[in-house]
Amino acid sequence: MDTRKLEYFVEVVRAGSFTRAAERLHVAQPAISKSIQKLEDELQLILFDRSEKSVTLTPEGKVLLGHAQSILGSIEEARKEMEELRGLERGEIRIGLPSMYGSFYFPQIIKEFKKKYPSLLISVVEEGTLQVRKLIERKEVDLGIIDFDHAGPEIEVIPLLTEEMVACFPIGHPLAGRKSIPLQEMIHEPLILFKEGYFQRNLIMETSQTANIVPNITFSTNQLSLIRSLVAEGIGVTLFLRVVADSDPQLRSVSLNPPVFLHLGVGRSRNTYLSKASQIFLEFLKDRISHGFSTSASATLTTKSIPYGYPDA
Repeated sequence: MDTRKLEYFVEVVRAGSFTRAAERLHVAQPAISKSIQKLEDELQLILFDRSEKSVTLTPEGKVLLGHAQSILGSIEEARKEMEELRGLERGEIRIGLPSMYGSFYFPQIIKEFKKKYPSLLISVVEEGTLQVRKLIERKEVDLGIIDFDHAGPEIEVIPLLTEEMVACFPIGHPLAGRKSIPLQEMIHEPLILFKEGYFQRNLIMETSQTANIVPNITFSTNQLSLIRSLVAEGIGVTLFLRVVADSDPQLRSVSLNPPVFLHLGVGRSRNTYLSKASQIFLEFLKDRISHGFSTSASATLTTKSIPYGYPDA
């Protein structure tokens, strides 16, 4: 069913005659009559009672009028919504963020982006880098901050920065004064970790399996602030990005031996259409990369060209 025929049909009803409808639509009157005739032939129903001077709807025409108005209304809403999206008057960006990155890098990025695009909605899902990768693969988020060394072939990644992962101890801990510490040695300490799906926990578990050691995990949570507080109180030790550890005067950071670095990038599915709003946000991030957006002296901005889509380790 041609929507133009429906437009003519509704306008004839509004105008009360074929002639006035043609005048309003700036169309020749025979074209209107021919279109309505074709519509009736297609439906095999009579829509207008033409026996009177004024055009009136038949019962069948009245039923079609409700559907036609609904269809044309939906089309108009879709048109307006597409116009709004083109003009970035609305749109949602779904982003997966690890806790440590989100807490220390993202607030300023969001602040600057919202100043430029105040009408766009940003929805954040807070998970570990490994879980964020799965969210991207399942198309539950549009963009996600992940470890680009473990991106997978289905994900395109733009490198953001490289940050050191360090051991964190409370003030006065026997290991707090060390220049470096093997991760295998740290595993024997009471560990306070993020839950599954975080790079930090995965690193501990892989190292434990390799060394055939059962890790001493005493507490698990996804709350960054809670982990910091528990470590500061001497309940246990943890692994943090250096930017997190060095921002808390109650914690002491020690490099791992050998050192461990987390290479962060913004990932998107190669097989999914990226909305206009998400495209704009991605371009915004690229611009921040080119100008440097690190909030930590220890963070190294990654600008070199690398192949996208590393296989899983």
